[in-house]
Amino acid sequence: MAAFVPVAVTPSVTRATAASVSASRAYGTWAPAPVVAARVAPAAPTMTFEAGVFEHTNPYAAELKETANYIARNGRGILASDESNSTTGKRLAMVNLENTETNRRRWRELLYTAPDLGQYISGCIMFEETLFQSTGDGKQFVDVLNEQGIKPGIKVDTGLTALPRTKNETATTGLDGLPERCARYYAQGARFAKWRAVMRIGKEDGAPSDAAIIENTHALARYAQISQAAGLVPIVEPEILMDGDHDIETTAYYTERVLSYTFRALNEFNVCLDAALLKPNMVNPGNDCPTKVSAEEVAKYTIQTMMRGVPGAMPGIHFLSGGMSDAEATANLQLLNTLEEGKRAAFAWNFSYGRALQIAVLKLWAGDDAKKDEAQALLTQLARANSMAQQGKFSGAHPSPGGAERNWQPLRLV
Repeated sequence: MAAFVPVAVTPSVTRATAASVSASRAYGTWAPAPVVAARVAPAAPTMTFEAGVFEHTNPYAAELKETANYIARNGRGILASDESNSTTGKRLAMVNLENTETNRRRWRELLYTAPDLGQYISGCIMFEETLFQSTGDGKQFVDVLNEQGIKPGIKVDTGLTALPRTKNETATTGLDGLPERCARYYAQGARFAKWRAVMRIGKEDGAPSDAAIIENTHALARYAQISQAAGLVPIVEPEILMDGDHDIETTAYYTERVLSYTFRALNEFNVCLDAALLKPNMVNPGNDCPTKVSAEEVAKYTIQTMMRGVPGAMPGIHFLSGGMSDAEATANLQLLNTLEEGKRAAFAWNFSYGRALQIAVLKLWAGDDAKKDEAQALLTQLARANSMAQQGKFSGAHPSPGGAERNWQPLRLV
């Protein structure tokens, strides 16, 4: 019979071992001393800056935090104009314009040169082609934006691809060569970046699958790490699509689940949260859900989900419009900033709208430069409406001519 040997429970002994030892003592029996192998300290990770000392070793640390707070400040939002050439072509086709480099440039020039836009917009996300373009008279777009007090930003992902062995789920591409591209974008004048991950809800097939969530949140975190190392504030965009007939509770559940995985991954990759921004969906039911909900319900579920899932270190949450109508996007934003539940948040409730700021303007302009001034005035009015909503001060009729019409579009792998 083995002799009694006192067992010292050290950090290397598992909880199960400790429990077994305690039970043995309680019943008056003694086990042989376990053989515990010495734990070897892991090698220090190799990365651009060491974990925990971001402010000391990342040369862009102070600038990154300043930029994030500048973009998230009260009464300002983001103009998302980062559509790919393919998507822009589909937008131009709505008004019978050919998808050429000249027409894409004319359209973006109309947006960026709108008078007084900088009073309501603090950042503008651009596509790669657009970042390097100039106005018709030769002024670079980044300079046009900076003169209005609008920080230039850049979409750095390269689009969606099918995720193998899943049921029509997607992953986002673009990590290859990203450090070099980010360095080039910073040199051109970009000061923040954006990466979009897309997940859908499928009641019958269980989407989003764990594989889709893990793949997409890992890519978001790796992108954010690379972006900060290059001096660009990362906008992290985990989007749950409105496609489907699921109810609002289902959207809330999966949005919270995805946020949990997102911030877990960001922490694992040592991303500094107070030098980053979040661009999620609001919590809406599926586009085909038979049960309609009020704006108050959307706001309450959105606040609940974000308060549970987003750390207070993040300066701002910039919601995407995600197919909501122009008026709907403004009304929901207003409620996020006026309901008592939302006032406890440490972060700003803000906007990063694309379709909700652009579609009505595009339809008014339709390529006719005689209508350019009128179209620009409409853009500024739409930006002002959302700026006021972000402050909880919007009132009166919505400026969008088709404000109640939803801007939903099907998902495309481009």
